[in-house]
Amino acid sequence: MPAVRRASVRRWLLVAIGLLYALSIPWYRRGGEAPDLVFGVPDWVAVATACYVAVAVLNALAWQLTDIPEDPERDPP
Repeated sequence: MPAVRRASVRRWLLVAIGLLYALSIPWYRRGGEAPDLVFGVPDWVAVATACYVAVAVLNALAWQLTDIPEDPERDPP
């Protein structure tokens, strides 16, 4: 994949990570509302956990697309 394309895909992955972090905040819930249970936990916990797992996967993909230059001066003798 060309370097410009890799940078563009990486940028979109980072934007998606930011959106997932924003989605993981239960700001959409009303105070005092009884939560629905999903997999035995409140729905907002299930949403937050799913977002964090997706962030970990997208972050791993973003790192795979990151070019890290090798610096021969830092290599041990």
